[in-house]
Parts: sequence; C-alpha cells; structure tokens
Amino acid sequence: MRWKSFLAIGDSFTEGMDDALPDGTYRGWADLLAESMAAADPDFRYANLAVRGKLFDEIVDEQVPVALRAAPELVSFAGGGNDALRPNFNPHTLGSRLHEVVRMLSAMSSTVVLITAADVTHSLPARRFLGPRVRILNDAIRRVAERHDAILVDLWPDPAFHDRRMWSVDRLHLSELGHQRVAALVQQALGIDPEPSWIKPMDPVPPPGWFASRRSDAAWAKVHLAPWIKRRLVRESSGDEVAAKRPELRPWSDGVS
Repeated sequence: MRWKSFLAIGDSFTEGMDDALPDGTYRGWADLLAESMAAADPDFRYANLAVRGKLFDEIVDEQVPVALRAAPELVSFAGGGNDALRPNFNPHTLGSRLHEVVRMLSAMSSTVVLITAADVTHSLPARRFLGPRVRILNDAIRRVAERHDAILVDLWPDPAFHDRRMWSVDRLHLSELGHQRVAALVQQALGIDPEPSWIKPMDPVPPPGWFASRRSDAAWAKVHLAPWIKRRLVRESSGDEVAAKRPELRPWSDGVS
C-alpha cells in the first residue's frame, strides 16, 4: 500500500450525504475508500473534515489549515458546488484560490486528489442555470489539476450519473450507489483495483411517464427546494450546527464517527 494516511476535505459530497448509516451519520465515498485502504494496512490513518453546506472559502479557511498541520500522505479536495448555486458565484476567484490550496498541499509532499462535480442536471429542473456554472467550475478544477500534476477524478463525463438511482431523493446529493461509484472511480485513479460491485453497470429501468414526473417534481419542490430557498433567505446553512465527523487522523479501527 503506497499511502499510510488519507485526509478528505470538502462539503456534503465528501461528508457522505445521503449515504446514511443507522446512527444518523453519513458514510459516503471517502469512508468507503478509507475502509478499503485500511483493509490492506491495519495502521492506515484517516480523517474526514468535510461538513455539509460549506462554501469554497469556508472549506479553505477552516479545513485546509488542519490538513497542512496533519500532513497526510493522501489528501482529497472537492468543493465549490455550493458556490455554483449562489448568484454571486465567481469561478475565476475560486480557481485562483484553488491553485494556491493545491500548491500548499503538494508542497508538503502529499498526493492531492481533485474531484469535479458529477452531472446533476439530469435530475434538477434548473439545468439551464446550473449546467453552465458547473461546467465552468469543473474547467477550473481540471486546469489546476493539470498545472500541479494532481490526480484528477473527472465525474462530469461519466454517463452513469445520468441515472437517478445514483442520486438521493433530494436530487442534489448522491445515493449509496452514487457514493460507491465515486469510491470506485477514485480507486481507479489511484491505481487501486476498484471494488467490482461498486463499478458494475446497473440494469436499465424504463423512464417515468410525463404525469408521474410532474408529480415527482412538485413533491420534490415542496419537500426539498422550498426549505433550501428559505435557508438562503435567512442566511442559514445546513452545516451551521454540524462538526466534522472525523476531525483528526487516526486508525480506521478507531471508528468512523
């Protein structure tokens, strides 16, 4: 095993929403990856600093200094998706700061993994608004990865994420199946044989009819979109009262939470 420690930085995507565990916490792709790496090395250490709802600058200000002090051998960074949902989204500023983040992480001899956003536009109704923003965000991530020779896991072109079974009922976060696929793609990028059950194609299912889709859209807007809009209006975040589930590097055997 090449890496003896792994630290994950990010927002809800890396925290693991919506791959829920019985105790109310979330597992997600980073935990799956860490568990698979720990199976080959009982001394393997893992930390997950990701917190749902965090904007890019919050991730950098709050989590990157912790990563620099911990000096993991492998570090992942995934962020900016929440920024793309805001009207003041500035991809150029974000890209410049991401360059500095990866430069600092690389300088401590860590292997850096950058992950683009998957194509969620097939599940959300605002694809004309969201699609161009996410593509610009992903382009910035790709440029930084190339500039610093970071490992890039490019989820956007993967057609598997066009399948709604990859997404949770809120249509914005990955399901258990989605997180498994991300974990497998990261394994492949790291040169690790992916878990076969995580990467195998799913059997096709017929798309829902027009009326069923409209009913589903209306229910989604009431249960998930409206509360999200309310939080934006009152300047609240889903992560305001949430702490990182695994804030320091420690052996996997110490537990996820």
